[in-house]
Amino acid sequence: MEPVERAGGGEPPEPGGRPGLGPRGFVPQKEIVYNKLLPYAERLDAESDLQLAQIKSNLGRAVQLQELWPGGLFWTRKLSTYIRLYGRKFSKEDHVLFIKLLYELVSIPKLEISMMQGFARLLINLLKKKELLSRDDLELPWRPLYDMVERILYSKTEHLGLNWFPNSVENVLKTLVKSCRPYFPSDATAEMLEEWRPLMCPFDVTMQKAITYFEIFLPTSLPPELHHKGFRLWFDELIGLWVSVQNLPQWEGQLVNLFARLATDNIGYIDWDPYVPKIFTRILRSLNLPVGSSQVLVPRFLTNAYDIGHAVIWITAMMGGPSKLVQKHLAGLFNSITSFYHPSNNGRWLNKLMKLLQRLPNSVVRRLHRERYKKPSWLTPVPDSHKLTDQDVTDFVQCIIQPVLLAMFSKTGSLEAAQALQNLALMRPELVIPPVLERTYPALETLTEPHQLTATLSCVIGVARSLVSGGRWFPEGPTHMLPLLMRALPGVDPNDFSKCMITFQFIATFSTLVPLVDCSSVLQERNDLTEVERELCSATAEFEDFVLQFMDRCFGLIESSTLEQTREETETEKMTHLESLVELGLSSTFSTILTQCSKEIFMVALQKVFNFSVSHIFETRVAGRMVADMCRAAVKCCPEESLKLFVPHCCGVINQLTMNDDVLNEEELDKELLWNLQLLSEITRVDGKKLLPYREQLVKILQRTLHLTCKQGYTLSCNLLHHLLRSTTLIYPTEYCSVPGGFEKPPSEYFPIKDWGKPGDLWNLGIQWHVPSSEEVSFAFYLLDSFLQPELIKLQHCGDGELEMSRDDILQSLSIVHNCLIGSGNLLPPLKGEPVTNLVPSMVSLEETKLYTGLEYDLSRENHREAIARVIRKLLKYILENSEDDTKSLFLIIKIIGDLLQFQGSHKHEFDSRWKSFNLVKKSMENRLHGKKQHIRALLIDRVMLQHELRTLTVEGCEYKRIHQDMIRDLLRLSTSSYSQVRNKAQQTFFAALGAYNFCCRDIIPLVLEFLRPDRPGVTQQQFKGALYCLLGNHSGVCLANLHDWDCIVQTWPAIVSSGLSQAMSLEKPSIVRLFDDLAEKIHRQYETIGLDFTIPKSCVAIAELLQQSKNPSVNQINLSQETIKEGLERQQEKNADALRNYENLVNALLDGVEQRNLPWKFEHIGIGLLSLLLRDDRVLPLRAIRFFVENLNHDAIVVRKMAISAVAGILKQLKRTHKKLTINPYEISGYPKPTQILAGDRPDNHWLHYDSKSIPRTKKEWESSCFVEKTHWGYYTWPKNMVVYAGVEEQPKLGRSREDMSEAEQIIFDHFSDPKFVQQLITFLSLEDRKGKDKFNPRRFCLFKGIFRNFDDAFLPVLKPHLERLVADSHESTQRCVAEIIAGLIRGSKHWTFEK
Repeated sequence: MEPVERAGGGEPPEPGGRPGLGPRGFVPQKEIVYNKLLPYAERLDAESDLQLAQIKSNLGRAVQLQELWPGGLFWTRKLSTYIRLYGRKFSKEDHVLFIKLLYELVSIPKLEISMMQGFARLLINLLKKKELLSRDDLELPWRPLYDMVERILYSKTEHLGLNWFPNSVENVLKTLVKSCRPYFPSDATAEMLEEWRPLMCPFDVTMQKAITYFEIFLPTSLPPELHHKGFRLWFDELIGLWVSVQNLPQWEGQLVNLFARLATDNIGYIDWDPYVPKIFTRILRSLNLPVGSSQVLVPRFLTNAYDIGHAVIWITAMMGGPSKLVQKHLAGLFNSITSFYHPSNNGRWLNKLMKLLQRLPNSVVRRLHRERYKKPSWLTPVPDSHKLTDQDVTDFVQCIIQPVLLAMFSKTGSLEAAQALQNLALMRPELVIPPVLERTYPALETLTEPHQLTATLSCVIGVARSLVSGGRWFPEGPTHMLPLLMRALPGVDPNDFSKCMITFQFIATFSTLVPLVDCSSVLQERNDLTEVERELCSATAEFEDFVLQFMDRCFGLIESSTLEQTREETETEKMTHLESLVELGLSSTFSTILTQCSKEIFMVALQKVFNFSVSHIFETRVAGRMVADMCRAAVKCCPEESLKLFVPHCCGVINQLTMNDDVLNEEELDKELLWNLQLLSEITRVDGKKLLPYREQLVKILQRTLHLTCKQGYTLSCNLLHHLLRSTTLIYPTEYCSVPGGFEKPPSEYFPIKDWGKPGDLWNLGIQWHVPSSEEVSFAFYLLDSFLQPELIKLQHCGDGELEMSRDDILQSLSIVHNCLIGSGNLLPPLKGEPVTNLVPSMVSLEETKLYTGLEYDLSRENHREAIARVIRKLLKYILENSEDDTKSLFLIIKIIGDLLQFQGSHKHEFDSRWKSFNLVKKSMENRLHGKKQHIRALLIDRVMLQHELRTLTVEGCEYKRIHQDMIRDLLRLSTSSYSQVRNKAQQTFFAALGAYNFCCRDIIPLVLEFLRPDRPGVTQQQFKGALYCLLGNHSGVCLANLHDWDCIVQTWPAIVSSGLSQAMSLEKPSIVRLFDDLAEKIHRQYETIGLDFTIPKSCVAIAELLQQSKNPSVNQINLSQETIKEGLERQQEKNADALRNYENLVNALLDGVEQRNLPWKFEHIGIGLLSLLLRDDRVLPLRAIRFFVENLNHDAIVVRKMAISAVAGILKQLKRTHKKLTINPYEISGYPKPTQILAGDRPDNHWLHYDSKSIPRTKKEWESSCFVEKTHWGYYTWPKNMVVYAGVEEQPKLGRSREDMSEAEQIIFDHFSDPKFVQQLITFLSLEDRKGKDKFNPRRFCLFKGIFRNFDDAFLPVLKPHLERLVADSHESTQRCVAEIIAGLIRGSKHWTFEK
């Protein structure tokens, strides 16, 4: 059921059903339904309307004012954030306008590539849910996309280094075409065929291009009445081509992808039967299976085999229908390959086979969902005659189950088999689950084959939901659950890590699905139960036994993993990675079990865990953490009962042990005290309201223990403070039980067995939220006043130099401050202050969006965040001046600064890992057959919580204020300090902060570059290194050295080159050399050509006006005055001029840098590398740089020569003169009419193109009268609509020019290549061998000579000829290679020479 259908509990299904559209005036396309379940849901409509109105008005304004950057980019980014927060919550009209605007923006021809990618990603996101917009709502032309793909993916200048595209651009473009495809006009197919058919010539590389274009562009989802304009035009032709190819060329796989897509979109409209045998033969062939005893060597070309994913889609789409042919062949296919799945077989082909197994059931389930459960939309439905019948499904499951059961134990692991079983069990549980169980029971009994156990358990986890919910096909399923659980218990085994983890997952999965309630009493009360239900009722009496046995196992596990048992004295005290995983598995499984328990079982378990934790004293590193986690799980489930037991006990013990004041100063504390502190700090992570009754006791404990001398002691006490603050101030769900309201009803009204494996109901989730009450908030402020204030006062005095504090004391105070800050991040308003202005000029407002996250800030109180910021900055200054080696305090200060800037209640990295694990659990338990959102209740609650956290973490486009500036400068100071660990930690925080504030990089770059200035004295090596790391950035965030912006690059690139002269630079230190290598490598890898022309075409502006005027929701809609628009135009022209100026300045600055005396060679190379990135196809390089590159063709270093060869080849391309072309009609030349049907190969109308030795032109006149076509594929298949050839010699650019006729740039090249000495040196270098025996023909050198002969015809032949003759005679490999390169260049470059030459 789609979430939009019913917004709240009792509302009518369709939002449009409300009378008169309600107050909002528009029907949202599709909202994120989880927003409606947040505790502050009623405020979100107003918030999102305001944001949407701002986005529309500002985006429209920016485009009308010709301001692509910063305005346009800023507001498109806001739009993608809006979609992430609210889904597609705008009217259909707005949706179409957004798409049209972005479509126009993306297809601006000269658009800078990084902007193009940004717009394209947003456009893909807007088009993603195609059921929201039908073909009537939206039509998009295909040509602009084709021009873009042609320009970027088949770029004529990229290989010469005139254009730099990012690696991701290919995928982005293909996805974009795929998203726009359903909306191409109905005549598009015919136009495309006309455009690309002429490229089809199997003897030429253009065949590949033609098929690629067909695969990504041809629309296949046209409605049936338009099929004659769609696939009917090309289907027979392309399938004929596919059938006739035998040698597996690369494009065959792409044809398969096209057919697979066609089949899926048109199930039932194409008769595939004639081709089915062929299809299966080819799929089998493309699996590359070895046959016979001698291993067949896989020939090279077989790497072009089909993509299994597409082959599977094709097979699935052809299944069903009247003639059951596909099923027969599928069964045959699996019969012939089943033996390859046997676990003893292994080879390169195995991955493909496993993928086939995993994808096929998934694909069939998706098809079933589409035919039976999906909400109908405008897309063509499958006709009834071709829907899959129950018999079809059964046949399919039967033919695939054998290989799957073999694959369970495969060498590559059982993941694919488990996923296949999960999908098969959704369709036919009665065929799938019994054989899996038959393999599981024996595996649980054996002790000697652990792999068998982990494999079977992971498969049972996959089918768990189908097993537990039973259903009419497999009613006896649920009876297997208890025996499985009981037998799995021995898997909790301290000696076998992987077995232990899979057992935890197994137990947790089953207990999430089933309420652990003892129903055996129902047998006496009710007599209307089925046989299976009676059996289950009596079995549930074992639940209590199971829970207790599980706990005993866990206690055993804990006792065997205490520190004393597992480590020598000398080793580390921290948990190892494996131990922390076991801890996680243990605590989450235990908490799942307790959540699902009935009250009676819970009380027994609680008593047991309490007794265990009180009767032992644990060390606090490993075992202690595990026990405390178990106690926390118990307290979370029933806070009142549990706190009654734990709090008085722990408080009593701690008070008892700290009665004596000597304890406060002991370095090593009593184990019992530490353990009770740890326990207390963990059990306070519960619902804040339930903690209030104990506040006096807890505050008393904090007063006794926060200032212990022992670090371990006060750290635990700080944790207690942190958890108390978090519990009282955050918003979170308080229970995750699988049935809303728990199991506390008498058996007569509520029968838990009905709820086994039941999904949560999105409309009645009944989440119990914890929202901070005023009492809790005042308690939190009381804690801050009592514990934070005194520390701040102490630190303030220390920073002023009025109070001497030892390092340990400072560290203790900082710990308390940090814990207070991260405990109450949600309460404290963000930092205020003056914004930093004039970083970027813009005519559009760039204000930040404030999201409501559940709390009104209490502005009457002092903002502790600002107080902490003040004190910490003062203290930092003091420490850096007086004791810079106090690294521990500096680490904490760095953490505090990071949290002051960004922490609002949750950390990004925690959120990311929770999002990941949520998706994993969702995948392992989802029901793809019956449709979306059929998840269990705990998962749905988790998703709503993640939605809330996403809102607290959205800090995009924050205003950059003075206080942020100060703190980021502090971080920079720490990032260049003397200790490498301090630098490292500060840099990570520094990068995170740079990403959050608008345009702050421009403010910071000059400060970083200060450290690299050669004329600045007193820079230490540490500062120099720190500054370089700041430029380099981390792998995910900003890279300051390479922002895609002229203003920044103009500063950073020359500075990097000149830093070679800084006295802090030493090439003796390998770390510095490595840093420069990384920097150069990263710039080369990430650089994308930066635009020089930021003009916005008229068509774009027109749509922007519509967008700005669109109503519902809207803000002050004043149309822009002509003056403003004119000012925008002027600014934009100025920006273009600026960009050009910056470009030339950058080239000159780099040249100045490289030509400095004494510059170490490494920096010369870096500088030349950066220069070579600056070649462009829309501007000729400045003359000075051309001269520089030509001279460097003879540089001593081979690296430089290689860069120069590429660069000069590029420059020659820039200087190429355009040749005039004419349109001809091939049918007139040949004198034959246009053929009626398409014929490939030799035809009368392309005869004039053939090479004929009888009529070779031997005189000037014959030469000039012949018509030459140098593209071999034209006319092989069909002629292009507009066939062009080069015009005659008279109309072409003049050949044989004297030096005076040339431009300055050409003169530079002419002078050098006419100089015999220069040429001799060049040829000597070029004929050196690179690596013996590895010398290859180098296309770059060939391009250089091709350019020379093309631009200057035979001007240099006199100088070159003697060299060529000498080289040809020499038999060495390298000289022959060199002469081949030159002659190849000569042949290709002489295309336009006249007959005489």
